[in-house]
Amino acid sequence: MTRQFSTALATSIFALAALPATAQDANLCGGIGTTAQWLGADEASSDISTADSYIEQMALLLLRNEYVGLFTVSQDGDYRIEAQGRGGGDTVLDIRDAAGEIVASDDDSGGDAASRAEVYLTTGTYCASMRSFDGSPLTAFVRAARIDQEALTPGFAATSGGGGSDGECDLSEAQPLVLGEPVSNTWAAQNVFSLRLDAPTAISLTAENQDADPILTLFDPDGSWIAENDDFDGLNSRIDMVNPLPAGEYCIALDLYGEENIPITVTAKAYDAEEVQQNLYARGDASPPLDGTYPVEALGELATRLRLDVNTTGDATWYSFEIYEGGLVLVEAIAQGQGDPVLVMYDDLGRQVGYNDDHDGGLDSLLTVRVQPGTYLVAVRQLDNDTTGFVRMLMERYVPARP
Repeated sequence: MTRQFSTALATSIFALAALPATAQDANLCGGIGTTAQWLGADEASSDISTADSYIEQMALLLLRNEYVGLFTVSQDGDYRIEAQGRGGGDTVLDIRDAAGEIVASDDDSGGDAASRAEVYLTTGTYCASMRSFDGSPLTAFVRAARIDQEALTPGFAATSGGGGSDGECDLSEAQPLVLGEPVSNTWAAQNVFSLRLDAPTAISLTAENQDADPILTLFDPDGSWIAENDDFDGLNSRIDMVNPLPAGEYCIALDLYGEENIPITVTAKAYDAEEVQQNLYARGDASPPLDGTYPVEALGELATRLRLDVNTTGDATWYSFEIYEGGLVLVEAIAQGQGDPVLVMYDDLGRQVGYNDDHDGGLDSLLTVRVQPGTYLVAVRQLDNDTTGFVRMLMERYVPARP
C-alpha cells in the first residue's frame, strides 16, 4: 500500500518544513511545545477528529534529541498515536496535553520496538514527543489518527501466550482487585484480573517486576479493548486512565516478555495527578519546579569545572546551575563500580535540551549542550530501578573562542 505523506513530509523529509508553535505557545505541553512541528503542516490541517486520513511526519533524531509533533482534537473520542523507527530503531512515545501532563506513554506496544498508544482524548491540543530508547540517532515516522483509520504499526503481539495475547479477557478466570490493595502472583499462576467500579472513577494500573517485563491490557465491561502498556517505568508497566471510567466490571490481562515463574505485583488505585507529576520528576521525564517543593540542589554559577559524587537509584537526583554567558556545557556521569547512569538536562522553561544513556559504546553517559544565559537543571539516575550505586559527575563550561 502506498504511504500517504503529510504536506510537511512531502516538502521536507526531516519534518523541518512544518510550522513551529508560535511565540504565545511558550508553555504549551509544559514547555516542550515551543519548538514542536504541526503534524499536519499547520494547525488547521492537524485536527485528527476531522482529517480525511491519518496525519504523519518523518523525523530525524540526532544524538540525544527529541522530536515533538503537535496535533489537535475537536471531538472527544478514541485515537491512535504511533511512532515507528527505521532500521530497527527503538522509539519511546509520550502524549502530553496542553498543560504538559502525560496522558499516554509507550515503548514497544506497536511491535518490533515501535510505539503505539490508543487513548481516549478530549477536545484540546496535544504534543506527541518521540525519542530513541537509548539516545542513539534515529529516523522514524510519527502518526496520529482516529481508531478507524489505517495504523502505522502492526500492534502488540505477546510472546508468552498469556491473558492478553488473543485480544480477549476471560472474567471467569479473573482474580478480583481492590483499589489500593496490591496483589502478587507469578504469571504462570494468575494472569487475569477483574476490577469493579461502583461509580465513575479515574484509575491507575501498574504491573511491577522488571525481570518479568510485564505487559498490561485493560478491557471494558463489554470486553472491548481500552488501553495497553509495556515499559512505562523501566520494564514495568502502567496504565493511567485520566478520565473517569464508568461504573462496571473491568478485565485486566497480564502478559510478559520475561520469566513466568517470578512474582509480579499488580495494583489498581485511584488516579492521583500529584503522584503522576512526582513520578515524572523521579524518572527525569519532566523538570521539577525551583520553588523548594521538590528537592533540587542549587550549585550556583557553573564557572568552569565542577565534580560531584552522588549515590543514586532509579529515582533521579536533581541539580540546578546558572549560566551567565552563552557557550557549551558538558555533563558526564561515570559509574563507580556497579551501575548504568542516565543523564537528562532541561532549561528553566522545562524544555528538555539533552538526554543520554549509553555513550560511546559503554554504560556511562555524556551530554554536550549549547547554552544561553539562564538556569539549567540536570538529573542523574540509574537505568535499573533496582540498582543503587555511586556515580561521579563532571560538569564543564566552555565559552566561544574570541577573535
